[in-house]
Amino acid sequence: MDTETADIYRPALPERPTWPAVRNGLRHRCPKCGEGGLYSKYLKLRAECPSCGEDLSHARADDGPAYLSILLTAKVMGTLQLLVYETWQPEPWLLALTFCIGVTVMALALLPRFKGMIVGIQWAKRMHGF
Repeated sequence: MDTETADIYRPALPERPTWPAVRNGLRHRCPKCGEGGLYSKYLKLRAECPSCGEDLSHARADDGPAYLSILLTAKVMGTLQLLVYETWQPEPWLLALTFCIGVTVMALALLPRFKGMIVGIQWAKRMHGF
């Protein structure tokens, strides 16, 4: 039997615990140990964990974090804007200014958390070479 055929019959490695990895990713920590920082800059992943040495270069979050950030921000802030307008009816410029700032802050705060969450899921499921 050649090596390619032998790989087909080799059992897959078991998945790792998902929720601890997701929780660590949401906290900007290494999905494996939960100690080392996940980012070297705002959204730039480290090549490896400074604490445990886990190789993080395989992570591929792509557009997932941006999509989730926009989805949650639009839902929360859109609903909140409707409630504020119906309740207090502020001036349009005040409503627009406050919600523009709120949407920007919320989206930028959620983006690295969602990226960490996706990296944690990928690590737990052994995706992309983890």
